Amino acid sequence: MRPNGGPSNGFTALVAAIVASDLAEPRTRHIDAGSLPNREVVIELVKKLRELLFPGYFGKQNLSTQTLEYYVGELLGEIRGLLFEQVRNVIRHQAMRHGRPCPEVDPAAEAIVQTFLETIPTLRAILATDVQAAFDGDPAAGDTDEVIFSYPGIFAITVHRIAHELFKLKVPLIPRMMSEYAHARTGVDIHPGATIGEFFFIDHGTGVVIGETTTIGRYVKVYQGVTLGAMSTRGGQSLKGVKRHPTLKDGVTVYSGASILGGDTVIGEEAIISSNVFVTQSVPPQTRVNVKNPELQYRNRQPQEFKQELPDDWMI
Repeated sequence: MRPNGGPSNGFTALVAAIVASDLAEPRTRHIDAGSLPNREVVIELVKKLRELLFPGYFGKQNLSTQTLEYYVGELLGEIRGLLFEQVRNVIRHQAMRHGRPCPEVDPAAEAIVQTFLETIPTLRAILATDVQAAFDGDPAAGDTDEVIFSYPGIFAITVHRIAHELFKLKVPLIPRMMSEYAHARTGVDIHPGATIGEFFFIDHGTGVVIGETTTIGRYVKVYQGVTLGAMSTRGGQSLKGVKRHPTLKDGVTVYSGASILGGDTVIGEEAIISSNVFVTQSVPPQTRVNVKNPELQYRNRQPQEFKQELPDDWMI
């Protein structure tokens, strides 16, 4: 800065260079493009929706049957307003970003929000099955309250089921923002496009990856470190819309560290995929897949009396 407080020539030149680089690079430029969805507001929406899906557990507690209707009505109104604003922003932004006409933004956003909110009772019923699956599948669980309050897998699947409904309504950006928030919180990475049936349980959770075109049936259980992924993504955008990730039928169990890859890979009903298995082809129903036990070597590490053998010609 100059002594009088004005910008120096070097500072002015730096500003001009940064502005020029911004204007020259459309891939990372967001100028004259309207409002984007706000990440903080999207996270706030997730929290409020979680309150609505599990009333009395999060947010306002000590609810009664007399106050529940008032509470739900007030919370639903807040969610409607916040979600409408974010959906409207993202519809307008995507249209401007891709040079498409954008008439009737408000009616389109209102229709999406209304359709989504009408799924709340169904979402609550499905999440109840996920909570039950977690409790039934984990002998360390004290009760379902503990599962709802503290299990990262339940948090991750709750956010996923919210994001998946918005994904099905073709809402851009927002579903992925929600899923990445859950990913950051739990270490569970579920693409909002993945289709997951009832009674789904992620045990421990950390490191689980479930790709966009994955299809999972009912009563499926996966452990930490499981990857349900694609064989290869070298094709990039040319693979958009192609079934790239596996299908797990009802009752499948996948143990820690297993990788199941490929859009043509189908794991049959009640199959068991053991730890650290790498699967790239379909597995018949009621089949167990495991790696042959490696040969283990054991060495005696018990302490022994120290002995020093000296050569015959040793001298001091």
